[in-house]
Amino acid sequence: MLNRIILIGRLTADPELRYTPSGTAVASFTLAVDRPRANQMGERETDFINIVAWQKLAELAAQYLRKGRLAAVEGRLQIRSYENREGQRVRVAEVVADNIRFLDRAESSMSGGGMGFGMDEPGMGGGTGYGTSRPPVREQPHYNDPFVDDGKPIDISDDDLPF
Repeated sequence: MLNRIILIGRLTADPELRYTPSGTAVASFTLAVDRPRANQMGERETDFINIVAWQKLAELAAQYLRKGRLAAVEGRLQIRSYENREGQRVRVAEVVADNIRFLDRAESSMSGGGMGFGMDEPGMGGGTGYGTSRPPVREQPHYNDPFVDDGKPIDISDDDLPF
């Protein structure tokens, strides 16, 4: 069985952070995801998908995500039902996030895009808890890039070649 979803879209509003009576953080927000094809009238349609994040991931989402930010969300589809105030049974589909990644730059002091956080980061126990995080990915100085001079001649002696 497999229940994995990856979505890329923009937040329609700032995440709403709440706490359960036991103190567990839960954040919810809606992601606007464009459909890949236009409809018969040539217009692109958009799906508005509810996202829920728990524990540390919820706190990080509430801290860093804002309305309009482009984000990738990885998680699982959850269908739940409840009885509303009128006594009617309501079914809700939502994505329970276990990894969120920024895909654009914030207007703040972040120097590089691509910041992400989730429960499956390397060295974090292989997904044993929700919301472990890693520091933002920063732009590295070009001296770490072996291809920074791509297209320019490289001076290598025959003794340096492995073949």
